[in-house]
Amino acid sequence: MSELNSRAAIALLLAALGFSQSATAETPVRASAERLESRIQALAAFGANPEGGVSRVAFSDADIAGRAWLIAEMERLGLDVRVDAAGNVIGRRAGRRDELPPILFGSHIDSVPDGGNYDGDVGVVGALEVIELLNENDIETRHPLEVVSFTDEEGGLTGSRAMVGKLTDAAMDVVTHSGYTIRDGIGRVGGDPDGIDAAARSEGDLKAYLELHIEQGAILEESGIEIGVVEGIVGIRWWDVTIDGMANHAGTTPMNRRRDALLAASELALAVNRVAVELEGRQVATVGRIQALPGAPNVIPGRVIMSLEIRDLDANKMQAVFDRIEAEAERIADARETPVRFDEIDVASPPAPTDEAMRDLIADAAGRLGLTYRRMPSGAGHDAQDMALIAPAGMIFVPSKGGISHSPDEYTSPEDMANGVSVLYHAVLAVDRSEL
Repeated sequence: MSELNSRAAIALLLAALGFSQSATAETPVRASAERLESRIQALAAFGANPEGGVSRVAFSDADIAGRAWLIAEMERLGLDVRVDAAGNVIGRRAGRRDELPPILFGSHIDSVPDGGNYDGDVGVVGALEVIELLNENDIETRHPLEVVSFTDEEGGLTGSRAMVGKLTDAAMDVVTHSGYTIRDGIGRVGGDPDGIDAAARSEGDLKAYLELHIEQGAILEESGIEIGVVEGIVGIRWWDVTIDGMANHAGTTPMNRRRDALLAASELALAVNRVAVELEGRQVATVGRIQALPGAPNVIPGRVIMSLEIRDLDANKMQAVFDRIEAEAERIADARETPVRFDEIDVASPPAPTDEAMRDLIADAAGRLGLTYRRMPSGAGHDAQDMALIAPAGMIFVPSKGGISHSPDEYTSPEDMANGVSVLYHAVLAVDRSEL
């Protein structure tokens, strides 16, 4: 083989492994921080508010304008763009074997009211950057690639739920922050609410799903870690807790004759915190709402209704936390003569572990790039938890400054975004080569 042919063969091999043709094994392809920041700021113009954040709620005029910008960016990068029946924006890049199932990656661009410029957006502009890098380095993947921006993630994972065939008729009639129902909103952004089933994909239709996202917490920043390899999205269980005492006159009832439901509730709230702290693991338990009845300053509370939420990546651990809390409630009820009743609310979200092989590919990509990483759960919900039902799913976290999210103060630096996108790029190529 001539020297010229040998060099060409090496260049092709490097390209297949995700390196630029001028790169060596020590210099893998990296994302452009400047390009990412430019796209983040361009997207931030749609729904910008005076506080420096964005109110680009799903189905609003700002959302529609942001989608138009995204479609134009996808088309500029050579993607074949379509809007599916659920309103999901999907840009496709052909593969060498276009009959193979595509690798899907992306996130969402809708925001909460008065939100920030990074939640969801980093995953979408990061996906665009991956396509840009592939184009720059003349890399053709075996599998087709699809960049996705899911519809109405903040309103209940609407787009991803439709893609896995789990969007119900009842959900379609929910009124969103935009004032439109999900049904009307999907029609407004170019979807087909009457043919929503056409958005559904089955197990095996996708090679894999990858999502880059800001952490929305402070673990990575506080520990000085650059990349989070997400082990899964935690499950969530909710209860209404009713504590019955006896309402009585606050001035004439001696302290030793009281059955104060609020005192019992206060003890129980402290016990919830204690159980979650003392048990080994990363579970969380929260009392977020307390209502004392009848609610008058001169009446001893006769009833309290409070909330209980438990989250963990392990369903058995969630049950163990609840069992301990229930035992504490029984102790408090006996001591204070205030019966306690737990009514579970039927909105449980089961734990959604990511695919183990996908975690390893992401960790390997971070290691090749010389980035520090840790494996960690996601305490917030993401489209990945739905996509995990039909495809191997993986998630990459990058740091959130101060752990702030859903706020105009939300911030992730261009350098941290670039680190995450670099990992995403190499993970996509690793999935393309893999036998997942």
